[in-house]
This record gives sequence, C-alpha cells and structure tokens, in this order.
Amino acid sequence: MLKQIMGSIALCIAIVVVQPLYAQQTENTLGSLWPEVEKNYPGVNAKTSAVDAAKLHERVVKGDMLPQIKAQVQNTYGTYEGSAGAFFPQPGFFNVSGTTTALGGSSTAANSFGSTTVEWELFSFGRLRKENEAARTLFDKTVSEKDAYLLNLKKILSDRYITLLYNDAKLHWTAKNAERLDSIRNITSSLSAAGLRPAADGLLALSSYVQAMGEHDKWYGLTRAAFVKLSELYGNDDIDYTSSSNRFHTLTQNLVKRQNNINLAHPILEALNKQSAYYTHRGEAEKRSALPSLRLLGGYAYRGTGIAPNGTVSGAWKDGFNNTTNNFLVGMGITWSVSGLHTSRLKGEKLFKDAESSKQLHTQYELAMQADLSASQAKIHQQYEQLGKTGFAVKQSQDAYNMYLARYKSGLIALSELLQIRTLLEQAENAHIEASRDYWMLLAYEAELTADFDFLFNNL
Repeated sequence: MLKQIMGSIALCIAIVVVQPLYAQQTENTLGSLWPEVEKNYPGVNAKTSAVDAAKLHERVVKGDMLPQIKAQVQNTYGTYEGSAGAFFPQPGFFNVSGTTTALGGSSTAANSFGSTTVEWELFSFGRLRKENEAARTLFDKTVSEKDAYLLNLKKILSDRYITLLYNDAKLHWTAKNAERLDSIRNITSSLSAAGLRPAADGLLALSSYVQAMGEHDKWYGLTRAAFVKLSELYGNDDIDYTSSSNRFHTLTQNLVKRQNNINLAHPILEALNKQSAYYTHRGEAEKRSALPSLRLLGGYAYRGTGIAPNGTVSGAWKDGFNNTTNNFLVGMGITWSVSGLHTSRLKGEKLFKDAESSKQLHTQYELAMQADLSASQAKIHQQYEQLGKTGFAVKQSQDAYNMYLARYKSGLIALSELLQIRTLLEQAENAHIEASRDYWMLLAYEAELTADFDFLFNNL
C-alpha cells in the first residue's frame, strides 16, 4: 500500500514537471526554416561576397585620394656611346645620355639606378569626391540588391513550402477517397454475396477504388518532388511539416494592420534609387575629369656607373655601383587632357541618361507594386470568405455522405446514388484544398510586396 502511494506521488510530480516543459516546446513553422536557408544557401553567400567586393572597391577609390608613391630599381650592363640630337622616345627605344668624347678602358660598363616618385592630386574640381560618392552609392546599391534577393528568396521558400503542403493535402485527400471507396467495395461485396446487390455493383465499386489508388500514387510522386525542391533551399532532408499541414486548412485571418501603400524603403525600390544616384555621381565625375588637375610632384633618384670622372671605363659589374650621384626634384604640375573634353562630356551625358532611366523604372515599379498590393488585398479578403464557405460545405457534405452511406447499407438507395454523393463530397474537399492553397499564396505575395513575412512565417 505504501509503495502504491509513493508511486502515485512520484507520477504526479513527473506530470507537474513535464507539463511546463511540454508547454514550452514550439511547433515547427515556415519561419523556422528561414534561418538555415539564409545561413547555408549558396545564392545568399554569393550576394554577401558581392557586398564585400563593393566595400573593397570603395576603399580602393578612397585610396586614390592619397599620395601615390612609386619605386624603381634596376641594374643594367651595356655600351655607353653617346650621340647628339633630339628625338621623341617611342616604345621599343631607350635613350643613352653622355659625351661623345672617346673614353679609355672597357667598351662596356655596368650601371645601377633607383628612384622614388610621389604624386599627390591636390585639386581636381571635385572629381575625386564624386568618384568617392559613386563608390559609396555602389556599395549601398549592392546591399539593397542583397536585401531584394533575400526578399525574393523568402517568397520562393514560401511558394515551395505552400506547394508541398498543398500536395500533401491532396495526398491525404486521395487516401481518404480510396479509404471511402474501399469501405464501399467491402460493403458491396457483402451485399452481393447475400444476394441483395447485383455483381455489377461489386465491379463498379472495385473500379472506382482502383482509380482512387492511381490518383493517390500520382499525388505521392508530386509530394516527393515538392519535398525535394524544398530541401534544395533548406540544405537537408530534416524537415518536419506536420504542424504546418494541420494549419494549412485552418481559417487564419491576418488581423495585423495592413499596409495600404508601398513602402518607399522596399529593397527593390531602394536598389533602383541607389542605381540612379550611382549613375548621377559617375556622370558628374566623368564630366569633371575633363577639367585640369593640380598635382604635387616629388622624386628622388640614385645612380651609379662604371665610368669614372677622369674618363676611365670599367667593365666589372661591381664597379657599376661606384661613381654615384643623388638627385631630388619637387614641384607642382597641372594636367589637362584637352582632347578628352568632348569625349568626357559625352560619357557624362550618357551616364545622366542612365540615371534618368533608373528613375523612370523606379516610378514604374512603384506604381505597379501599389496596384498589385491593392488588388492582392482585395483578393485576400474574398479568398478568406471563400475559405470559410468551402469549409462549411465540406462539413455539410461529410454529414450528408454519412447519412446516405447508412441508407445504402440498409438497401434504401442504389450504389450509383451513393457514388454520386461521394463525388460531391470529393469535389467539396478538393475545392477547400484549392481555396486554402490560393489563400496562403496570396498572403505570400502580399508579404513580398510589403517586405514583411512575419505573419506568414509565424502562422504557417
């Protein structure tokens, strides 16, 4: 007796402890799949790399505003004959300076040379600033494009998930149809064996059952195919959608206050805005590149040669580092590409036209998205009403079928009448599944237009 009392107390304690833990468990939803998709899907990683590349490009452009330092070191061995006269150096030629006076010693000499130059563009009429702004805008545009891609990926994930739930609902629907027909077939066989029904009724019931099984096989294949498509996004096959299958038929109304207007910060519109701004900055920078630029110049040069000041020439390689000279040069320079005035102006105008095209495209997208949002919200309201009516129709059809089945068992109606009632029930259930799929698809489309998937991710 004492053991039974202690066992009962332990069972009560276990129930008290386990019940809160069970209450804390959360059912899987569509939103529970998204973190894995965002973390592992290669397309997201590709967009992240593009953002990183744009950030590095911005740093490169900023680096152009700093002084540019170049260094050169060389060591050569060759002749030193000089000649008077002037020429324009062209690729493939090199100039040798020196006296034409005959020197004594070797006919060849070694040379060493090293130099460092500094060039700093101090003033360029704002060209560098505009290029920097363009690089920053390009980075922002890449970020907006990634956000737009993530939004579209959420829509693709939602569509594939809803398609899987739809096919799964169809699979269970065909299974129920086959189960009902199998029950009718068994009843008909019993009645035929008792001589209450003709043998033809048994054949008709069997034919209907076999057709239902064939339809079940079809939807099994479609469900597996939809699961594979969803797994491609998720990354593995560990997907539990049982709870979502139950919520798929639930009459869930979005009671959250809906946005009536398109948000101008929508990633697609924001990307078009940044694209227009990028073209504008690039056009301004291109036009200003035709103006002169003021540069600070500086340089230092070291030279050694195997030719001594007294005219003695040494052909030894080590003597090429003797007889050294050191020179430096500082100054200001103005660079102006006069011939590029017309070309730079045309390039700038072309970029301004591209910016105007992006603005017009932004306006077009905004108007189209606003119209789609209004139309979608009107459809959602009516679809919700239809879903309620189809659910009620299914319940009434099921009750009617059960009544007619009882009458058929009693021999009060023929098999053809029962099959006709079953067909009406099948049509009502199918209409309810179709209405559920359309309702959730409309919610997914509205979520894409408003860039807000919270309701869909939390309720499906």
